[in-house]
Amino acid sequence: MTTENNLSENEENKNSIEVPQEETLENAVPQDENQHEDVEHLEEHADADISLADALKEMEKIINAPNAGEDNRRFNQLKEKASHYIHDEVEDKKHDYVEAGNPAENFSYEHPSQSKLSALVNIFREKHDNFQKGQEQEQKKNLEHRQSIIERLKNLYTNSEPNTNLFKSIREIKEDWSNAGQVAKSEFKILNNNYFHHLNQFYQMLDLNKEFLEQEYGHNLEKRQHIIARAKELENEPVIQKALNELQYLHKLWKEEAEPVAEEFREKTWEEFKEISNKIHERKSELSAAIESEQTENLEKKNKVIEEIKKLSEPSETPNHNYWQNAIKRVEDLRSDFLKTGSVPRKLSNQNWNDFKTTLRNFNTTKNNYYKSLKGSQQTNLEEKLKLIQTAQDNMNNEEWDIAVPLFKKLQEDWKKIGHVPKSMTNKIWDEFRDACNTFFNNYREKSNASTDNWKENYKQKKELLEELKTISNDEGSIEKIETIKTSWNNIGKVPRDKISINSEFNKTLREKLKLNKINELELKEDGLSENQLTDKARKMKSQISDLESEIVKLENNLAFFNKPSRDNPLLTDTFNTIDEKKAHLETLKQNLHNIIVGD
Repeated sequence: MTTENNLSENEENKNSIEVPQEETLENAVPQDENQHEDVEHLEEHADADISLADALKEMEKIINAPNAGEDNRRFNQLKEKASHYIHDEVEDKKHDYVEAGNPAENFSYEHPSQSKLSALVNIFREKHDNFQKGQEQEQKKNLEHRQSIIERLKNLYTNSEPNTNLFKSIREIKEDWSNAGQVAKSEFKILNNNYFHHLNQFYQMLDLNKEFLEQEYGHNLEKRQHIIARAKELENEPVIQKALNELQYLHKLWKEEAEPVAEEFREKTWEEFKEISNKIHERKSELSAAIESEQTENLEKKNKVIEEIKKLSEPSETPNHNYWQNAIKRVEDLRSDFLKTGSVPRKLSNQNWNDFKTTLRNFNTTKNNYYKSLKGSQQTNLEEKLKLIQTAQDNMNNEEWDIAVPLFKKLQEDWKKIGHVPKSMTNKIWDEFRDACNTFFNNYREKSNASTDNWKENYKQKKELLEELKTISNDEGSIEKIETIKTSWNNIGKVPRDKISINSEFNKTLREKLKLNKINELELKEDGLSENQLTDKARKMKSQISDLESEIVKLENNLAFFNKPSRDNPLLTDTFNTIDEKKAHLETLKQNLHNIIVGD
């Protein structure tokens, strides 16, 4: 509700003639005390879901604008938003650092966006200072111009020439005054008082000239009618904030350009305008209700995100590595959803944000504790596998087959049962264990091939390996098991002629398991192959390498038909991913081929 809604028309005219004592250029138009607060709240609501990158981009846009220094409030809002994001992310890094067992005083981290934020703030400060200096110069010119307008007004009723068109002259003076630029607030109070004083004097002079006074009244009445007509249109404006802003401007016009009017129209026109203003201001409740409803809905969405992260932090069953990897990806998606969701009721905003950050930190703490304990168990697993390696190396030249063969089978079984070891040691210890086993089985094959009496035993061993292969799924470590079985198979000699079909059955089962685990047969690490088998495998690798290179060239040529192809283009994402997969497969095959050629 405007202040004018609480004044009578006579009081309004009195204020316009008797010069308001506290009036400045910015608040010359009475307005709702809460209206500026409403506008600020709307702007804050609009920026609630802005990201750090978007905030920096918007700040950069402001400083590159021609009037960069003018939008100080907007720039500072964005600066506070960006600083808030950076502070939170640094605190998260510090929390993780301390959780890892490091002393807090040793923490050091420079956020990658901090330097850009500082640079933008410094540039804007300099441009704002220049803008302020320009404003001071402009205000000084405007002061001189307004003082000259007052002199013209003074001369109009004191020294006007005969036959001067007073009506036209006062219109020009009032229009000139309305269009004159701003001056310093410290200067405007006295300046404004002087203007209205002389305007009052002019109207008193007009009282002696009824003809000119009637022209003035008629002109102002026409302006009031136009203002009322426009205000009526604003009652149906769908965007309520736009209607409120324009209504404020109409009140400014009413006060500065549409008074006075003849006495019989004063109260009538003012009451009509006031009633329309009241109706428009009543619609503010619609705006507040819409914002409140949206913010309440956002609060529910954000609380659901928090609850889901809490559930991920407290799994019902004992979690494993796969669980935490999937949970990490899910939490990252949830975090993104939370930040994208708009603002919540202001009184709950801080609590909601703190709940979110606390829940995230609890998740990270629980996850980090799991991996700390996992590192301990991996070290234990490493020690157990090193013992198996030592036993295998001590017995790899043992020719007491009745004892050594069951021993090595037992070593291989125990190896499979032991869990993960530190990633940096996985390949090294596997190569050492495999070499010791291969040495033993190669020696065993050479000795046992001399006699066909062992063919039945070979068939029995192969049958066991085949049955073991059939039980393999696509769980973690399955590929390693397949490699172990394939190597053992290669190291077993011939089988009776009537049992030779077991080889075909094994190869068929092997292809099924490789397909299940999404690995090519040529990528398997295996030993114990004969010279002919190595030659055949190398030939197949060369053929597949050639096919892959042709497919990659074809796919890359297809990309060339697009203008500036990018991974960000959703139409090309699958193509880029396919190229990456084929290149990775190609490199693996080349490495395996190289190993065969050099005899590694």
